[in-house]
Amino acid sequence: MAEAMIEFQSVTKRYQGGQPAVDNLSMSIDKGAITVFVGPSGCGKTTSLRMINRMVEPTSGTITVAGKDVSTEPAARLRRSMGYVMQSAGLLPHRTVLDNIATVPRLNGVPKAAARRRAEELLDVVGLASALGRRYPSQLSGGQQQRVGVARALAADPPVLLMDEPFSAVDPVVRGELQQELLRLQRELAKTIVFVTHDIDEATVLGDKVAVFAVGGKLAQYAAPEDILRAPANDFVASFVGRDRGFRRLSFSPAESVRLHPVKTVTAVEAAAGSSEWSLLLDDASRPEGWIPPRDGGTPVPGGSLFRPGESLRRALDAALSSPSGLGVAVDDDGRFAGVVKATEVLELIEENRRLREEPA
Repeated sequence: MAEAMIEFQSVTKRYQGGQPAVDNLSMSIDKGAITVFVGPSGCGKTTSLRMINRMVEPTSGTITVAGKDVSTEPAARLRRSMGYVMQSAGLLPHRTVLDNIATVPRLNGVPKAAARRRAEELLDVVGLASALGRRYPSQLSGGQQQRVGVARALAADPPVLLMDEPFSAVDPVVRGELQQELLRLQRELAKTIVFVTHDIDEATVLGDKVAVFAVGGKLAQYAAPEDILRAPANDFVASFVGRDRGFRRLSFSPAESVRLHPVKTVTAVEAAAGSSEWSLLLDDASRPEGWIPPRDGGTPVPGGSLFRPGESLRRALDAALSSPSGLGVAVDDDGRFAGVVKATEVLELIEENRRLREEPA
């Protein structure tokens, strides 16, 4: 059984004259895992997050972190002991990137030189070039700003990281990159992360466990994402998760048995000559660069998403369905071409998995 890091014990938040924003919340948040709070607007997920570091004070109930009641800790000290990432990154516009990252260590009394060294290390940790440290927030893209926000939250090496819809303001491609970057960081750092989102796809991608909140601040279901997709606790959860939850569940079905097939591959010089069939353009390192359509030599078209053997059936199906040739491109861990997958075979595996799940034990 996992060790609890954060505990909500009968916690209610009621604003003056209104209905509860959070209603009698009791839950345990596992140490070293990502727990996602998800739900529609006004369901209390952000209020619940902010009560952990006392940005919002509960009306009743108790919240403990590592066994200690947060109400016994001075609020400012408590907040500095946790990382916090918000939607807009919240960077100080008049400070450089390095000085933004060094903010919390400096508040904790770390000498300026040491705090800046730590900030420089963290640029690399979150995947940013060291040269960006001298820039100001306005000189960064939205995705870069969010990476700086994550670096700042990690600067004091906190055991708990609170993230309030941190990726919702960036475009879908950057959002996907940031999600994968967070998962990479978590594999290395094993923080206790509480992440708020309104997006059920984001919740199921990131969460070790997912807490679905209903309007009125009630916890509707708290379980592993696959369990929520497989067996919603009630009509509200089923409606929120959506009718396509069966497709989302494919994210948790391994694709080891998907067959890889050969396909005609060409170099840029060969592509210019044209071909009577779809052919895959590879660079000098055997990495796919696009598809060359039949009788259209030299003009590659984007190849859709890529699939890595060992990923989920959903990723395999995405690769096949998004490919202009109808063949999903599989690559190895170094991005080199490994073969192609066929949508019909992936769909057959999906149906086989479904039958196996429905067979009585």
